[in-house]
Amino acid sequence: MLKEKVLNYLKNSNKKYKNSNEFILSLASIFDANYNDVKMAVESLLTSGKIVESIGKYKRIEDTELIKGRLIGNNKGYAFVDVLDPNVPDFFIPPNKLGGAYNGDMVLIKPLGKTELSQEAEVVKVLERNNTTLVGSFTKLKNGDGIITADNNKFTKQIYVSKKCTLGAVSGQKVVVKVIFGKKDNVLNGEVIEILGEENSFKTLELSIIRSHKLYEDFPNEVLSEASHIPDSVSEKELERRLDLRDEMIFTIDGEDARDFDDAVSISKNGENYVLGVHIADVGHYVKYNTELDNEAYTRGTSAYFPNLVLPMLPKKLSNGICSLNEGVDRLALSCIMEISPSGVVKSHKICESVIKSKKRFTYTEVFAVIMGNKKACEEFKEFKPTILLMNELSKILEQVKKTNGMLDLDIPESQFILDENEKVKIVEAREHNEAHKLIENFMVLCNEVVAKHYALLNYPFIYRVHEKPTREKIESFNYFLSSLGVSTPEIKGDVQPEYVQNILKQLEGKPYEQICNKVLLRSLQKAKYLEDCLGHFGLALKHYCHFTSPIRRYPDLCIHRIIKEDLHGKVTRGRIEQLREFVSESAFRSSEREKNATEAERYVDDLYKAYYMQDHLGEELEGIISSVQSYGFYVELPNTIEGLVKIETLPQDAYMFYEKSYKLKGQGHCYSLGDKVKVKAVSANIYERKIEFVLC
Repeated sequence: MLKEKVLNYLKNSNKKYKNSNEFILSLASIFDANYNDVKMAVESLLTSGKIVESIGKYKRIEDTELIKGRLIGNNKGYAFVDVLDPNVPDFFIPPNKLGGAYNGDMVLIKPLGKTELSQEAEVVKVLERNNTTLVGSFTKLKNGDGIITADNNKFTKQIYVSKKCTLGAVSGQKVVVKVIFGKKDNVLNGEVIEILGEENSFKTLELSIIRSHKLYEDFPNEVLSEASHIPDSVSEKELERRLDLRDEMIFTIDGEDARDFDDAVSISKNGENYVLGVHIADVGHYVKYNTELDNEAYTRGTSAYFPNLVLPMLPKKLSNGICSLNEGVDRLALSCIMEISPSGVVKSHKICESVIKSKKRFTYTEVFAVIMGNKKACEEFKEFKPTILLMNELSKILEQVKKTNGMLDLDIPESQFILDENEKVKIVEAREHNEAHKLIENFMVLCNEVVAKHYALLNYPFIYRVHEKPTREKIESFNYFLSSLGVSTPEIKGDVQPEYVQNILKQLEGKPYEQICNKVLLRSLQKAKYLEDCLGHFGLALKHYCHFTSPIRRYPDLCIHRIIKEDLHGKVTRGRIEQLREFVSESAFRSSEREKNATEAERYVDDLYKAYYMQDHLGEELEGIISSVQSYGFYVELPNTIEGLVKIETLPQDAYMFYEKSYKLKGQGHCYSLGDKVKVKAVSANIYERKIEFVLC
């Protein structure tokens, strides 16, 4: 691969070149390669920050003092840089050392020296602009030009738009602006590319959140054109060469509102052993590497889910059509078929390309009704009942194995919104999580573990789902909080292990503060991410784990599907392994970022809907639990997952002290602690700031 050749060449090169053209010509001659191919490789390495040029010399980033990272700005002018190496702390960037970089930009920095508080640095190059488009409020000037103030308060500069580039926007509208970065940092120009609507409209506010996270409903024309050429049915040629499972009792189990189905399950017995089949949509057959579809999926990274809207990673023709394991039609799959002992041990497994035909599109509600013995459901689905009950039997075994291994079951409810015909929020409630949900979760987790272990042992380049151990300090802080509740915890010996945390959770079971403690624990744990290194999953207490089971909606799954398919066809040669390593590394990093972005957008929109809902419930007396305590007050969470702030100035007059470690606001006559039950009423629901305020009743 040319990129690897360039990097290897620069290890021992200190040559100076007149210009980039001379450098590229020299490499083309050395590698006996096409000039344009070398140029693309060099430009890609420069753009990604893997090599840098200074006074005619080209060097690998690791051979310089420069460091790559993501700029984190704020509204006070200075910034920090979050570097990619988790072992290196963030760098402080003074306002005069930003080098034209803005919040979210990927940059190269040069360390300057340490202060008492932090390590300082300056930005020497912007590698990738994060703010190529921004959402903001439009103000029309007298001459017809406009000024846009970004919604993101970390982007402090206003953007000037000439009259011919306003799209006819008027003052008081929210717009999306394409930012034009010039050489002069003091002025930013832009072009309005979309008018979202009046800035006080609920729908505009929702769309503003979505657009500010660079999420879109529509796909580029070239992507849709490519998708249109994909057939709507499976070819006979493909049917002939795959394991044919169309006669097997295979079905999907999903939520009522699901539209894409990327996993199906089957089960049988081989003597006393269970034979579990997990069949995953073979998206990689249709979405080839480096095509328009693939590049768009890579850019999106994941599907995003909102109360009234799904923004898929792939066009509907694929996500709801040929890639979706719809009922009663032939579909291509990657199947992982596992033989499992009565004690839950995987005795053998097979990963193969298959063709299936789902016998039924089940909902969790229907399967749960069968599991619970509902007469109507058992009669309606009598053909499937033995299979469902056998699946539930295995699910319980697998769940017990996970608990024995130390898996953490935090059981934190998600929010669910029920809308009326006008898309107004009618009900907000905690999403149900029953035995049918657990059944699918247990099967998918096992399948992901088996696939991850298989390819970790082969030492192939792969993307793993990693959840690293929490720090000892974080868990000790959690234990200190528990001691204030009267919960005793054993001394931590060595590194924190899942079993240690699980034993603490067992002490909390059934206690009124159980769910709140689970949330506090969750904040103490590391965030899961995608990495090319198999570092294990702390929360699941597994040494090997990946995401294999959702290639329609997650790019890492699609990425490893391609590697698996190459392996099945004997194409993973030594040379190919080197090529895959770079692709896997870039995909893992990109997927983690896109997942974080989509998750934040989903949370912000959920908060908007909750504030919108509470506008109709101001003044009502409600009961909740104190879910977080801060120096300025405390948050109360209602049973329906809605959370609001009780400000300290609204509390009964007292001399309050904030006890951070024990999560308390304590005065001479009053004390408010995490987990306390309180009665409140909502006095404010601000949809612009997505915040709700309560006062005690």
